[in-house]
This record gives sequence, C-alpha cells and structure tokens, in this order.
Amino acid sequence: MSEAYIIDAVRTPRGIGKPGKGALSHLHPQHLAATVLKAIKERNNLDTATVDDIVWSTSTQKGKQGGDLGRMAALAAGYDTKASGTTLDRFCGGGISSVNFAAASVMSGMEDCVIAGGTEMMSYTAQIGAEEANAGIKPLGMGSGNAALDEIHPQSHQGVCGDAIAAKEGISREAVDALALVSQQRADRAIKEGRFAKSVVPVYNEDGSVALDREEFPRPETTAEGLAGLKASFDALADFDLGDGVTFRKQITRRYPDLEFKGVHHAGNSSGVVDGAAALLLTSKDYADKHGLKPRARIVAYANQGDDPTLMLNAPVPAAKKVLEKAGLTKNDIDVWEINEAFAVVAEKFIRDLDLDREKVNINGGAMALGHPIGATGSILIGTALDELERSGGRYGLVTMCAAGGMAPAIIIERI
Repeated sequence: MSEAYIIDAVRTPRGIGKPGKGALSHLHPQHLAATVLKAIKERNNLDTATVDDIVWSTSTQKGKQGGDLGRMAALAAGYDTKASGTTLDRFCGGGISSVNFAAASVMSGMEDCVIAGGTEMMSYTAQIGAEEANAGIKPLGMGSGNAALDEIHPQSHQGVCGDAIAAKEGISREAVDALALVSQQRADRAIKEGRFAKSVVPVYNEDGSVALDREEFPRPETTAEGLAGLKASFDALADFDLGDGVTFRKQITRRYPDLEFKGVHHAGNSSGVVDGAAALLLTSKDYADKHGLKPRARIVAYANQGDDPTLMLNAPVPAAKKVLEKAGLTKNDIDVWEINEAFAVVAEKFIRDLDLDREKVNINGGAMALGHPIGATGSILIGTALDELERSGGRYGLVTMCAAGGMAPAIIIERI
C-alpha cells in the first residue's frame, strides 16, 4: 500500500456565524472555499491540471451550499478544468472524512494528488433553518419521518443529548464550565503566540479589501464567574412540544427511562456558531518527489465508528480506540489529541474515558473558544494538530469528533 502524505494545510479565520453580523456572512460559500483552494495552489506552486480530485465536506448542502461545492469552488479558484471535485456529508464529521477519503485514494495507488477540505457558512445555514421552520419542515432530531425507525432509534437535539450524557456520566456543570474556561485561555495564548499563523490565510472581499484576517469568535475576557452566571440553554427546548406530545426529552427517555437530566450546557461551554473553510493537500511519495514538494506528515490510519444515535455524541471514544488499534499504537504514543468541543461534555467524557493527560488534549483551545463551522471543522483540526506537532516536536496526532446520527470518524497522522 502506498503512503499518503500531507503536503500543506490551510484555513480561513473563523467569522461569527450570524447573518449580517459576522465579517464573512456577506460572502458566498464558494468564495470561502475558493480562498483556501487558491492558497493551496499558490503556496505550493501547484499545477492544478495534475490534481486528480478535490474531496469536499459541507453538511448543509442546500441553496448556495448545494451543487457540489468542491467542484464549483475549484473553478472559482481558477483551477484547471481537469481537476475534478466532489462533496460529501457526514454532518459534523465530514471534514475528517474528506481527508480520509482523499488519503484512501492515494494509499490505494489509484490517485496521486488529491485536495481535501470543507466549508460551512453557518450564517447562511441559520437563514435556511429559519425558512424551513417557518415552512413547517422539521430539522434533524425531530424524527426521520419513518415511524418504525423513530421508534427504534429516536434522535434528540444535540444540545439536549449533551445534557443527558452529562447526567448519565455524572459530569457536573462546574466541570464543563471549567473546561470551557481552559479552552478560551488556551485559544487566547495560541493566538497571541502566533501558533495558528502558519495555516491561517486572510479572506478578501470581491473588491480586494480584507474581509477577515483574524479569529472573530474568541472571548478571552471569559471568567469562571461569568460562565457560572449563564443560564442553561436547552432546558426549555428539551420539553418543547414537537407535536403529538413528543419532546426531545421523551426521545431520550424512551430509550433511557431511568435517566433524569437538567441543563448544564450554554453558549459559553458549547461550540461557537461560525463561518469557515479549510483545505489540505495530499499526495503520493512519487508525486511529491516529482514536483519537489516536501511532506509535512503522513497518514498513519483512519477509522469510522457508529454508536447510539439517541445520545448521538458518544462515538469519539470507540473511534479513537479503533484507529489506535489499526495503527498498532497506544494512547501513550499520541502527543497531540484533537477532540472537537461540540459541547464541553464531549471533550470531558473523552478525556475521562481514555484517562488522558489534559495537557495533550486541545492544546490550543477548541470549538468552545474558536467555533465549529460544521463541515470544515475536521479539516481545520487536522491542520491544527499538524501545526502543533511541528511546534512542539511531537510525532503522532489523533483527531476525532462526534457527528449527528451517533457517528465519529478518526485519523492519526505522523509528523515528518
């Protein structure tokens, strides 16, 4: 089997994902994706006619984010028409899956140069969500429309699931708030020390002016007292009547009748709603040698794992164990862990279940501080892990994240 190398990784800064308020919210999703694709091309003097494929991730593939963003953004970025493109959806996990799929095509020997990445404009998807709600269309978690499936595998709202998991695992409000504070502090340190500078590329408006060249979401002024004073976000939502007496809480207690839970998550210890994009260039050894490219890392192993869709957020632990086994490594071999902070309980449970050294997990903060642009986040985290391995001199990094439907992709990379 051939090796798949990571040559480069870039991303945009993350803009606040509110329509009309975030610095990127006025831009087209293709523009954001084209920004990182242009950067990959220019930074590596890439002959785009030699790009075999572009594997992209976008979760909400509707409207402006529909129509195969991977291909259309490449054309917008000025790529040769020979560079094909496709777009996938694994909910929050798609940004890891795009890299895994790209790596698989290179490792199989069928392709030599593939770009992977993702885009999510949550300022735009918020508009879509509002329009669908007004039209009476139920979002994910309010039933699939298949009565038999809903009875067997009822799916609740992700935030409500996070609260339920906290109760089930005995994780307190104080614990999730403490992790949120650490995330803000680490992100602030990383930004001040320039730890993201190698990967972050500015986003320009159509007229050439700068739209955003820094992270827009972090709140370094966050304090423990401030977090403690925030009202839980999902209690009312848990008991909102969705119709016929069905609530999100009942979706969970149908499967876990003895589970009683209350809200512990709020805006401060949940992932931020943001806009963003990321891209990674993967090649075979022969391609890298032929084109004078210096690999930064190699793909060691990847895996996918499903878990209970009703609690939805618990697959990262078994996914991490699975990919470690595939790689022939143990947790002690991993120098950098990136577990997406979809909600604080996800990362807290991950650390506890695997008994990890907290100083190796989300070293430069996570989505609670920096935001979570759904389809792009996995690709962002792989680049973040690579940058940290190079900064610290570590060898192996493991990246994983929960995804709706009770899933988690995972990947291990090795710094070269």
